[in-house]
Amino acid sequence: MIRAEHLDLQLGGRTLLRQLDWAARPGECWSIIGRNGAGKSTLLRTLAGLHRPSAGSVLIGGLALDDWPLDELARERAYLAQSRHDAFSYTVIETVLSARHPYHGNRYWEGSDDHRVAMRALASMEVAELAARDVRTLSGGERQRVAIAALLAQDTSLLLLDEPANALDLAHQVSVMGLLAKLCREQGKTVVMIGHDLNLAYRISTHALLLMGDGRWLAGPVRETMQPVLLGDYLGHPIDMLEHGGRRIFLPQEATT
Repeated sequence: MIRAEHLDLQLGGRTLLRQLDWAARPGECWSIIGRNGAGKSTLLRTLAGLHRPSAGSVLIGGLALDDWPLDELARERAYLAQSRHDAFSYTVIETVLSARHPYHGNRYWEGSDDHRVAMRALASMEVAELAARDVRTLSGGERQRVAIAALLAQDTSLLLLDEPANALDLAHQVSVMGLLAKLCREQGKTVVMIGHDLNLAYRISTHALLLMGDGRWLAGPVRETMQPVLLGDYLGHPIDMLEHGGRRIFLPQEATT
């Protein structure tokens, strides 16, 4: 689905990532894990085609990003940014409908089934009742769920999400992450996301990509990569792990005095 070949990322005189050879395939759900400043968001923007790598290339469906026509790329991959600014007074339904634009060329959503797709996406995020609201009046968590609904309405095979659980309460964190896992498992979509909750990441992800922030990286199935020693090394803080009921629970070690 998406592949990085010999990818280097440099920013502000720092080498964030060196020679990344990595691929995410249909049905896989990847979590990108690393400390602040390790290059997670920069990598995700590079995978989305919004940031040019220092070296190497990104391919989607075997085609380099630069070779994709923009409208076709928008039908293949969707990207959720970490933050957004709503400068205009759009309603929630208009915001989600805008994600359907790549499917229409010279026409917009009138006379199509876009409204049904948008409302279904809003319902999946439990915000359908907000369809007529101005997005600028929403809480942070409501706005995040509307943004994810727009991502779902775009209906792409590849979803790139920067901290999808950001601003969500616990119940919606669990439901949103569970929905992403279900899309991979039942629809064969590919999800690549950034998050800081190790327990949620392990629960729903099939694979993890760990970034050190100095060029080093590690990728593989979560049972291999999400080990306490490795996580502690990459996150810069020792991690404990408990096994309970067939689940792994990760806890940061408390500092001793």
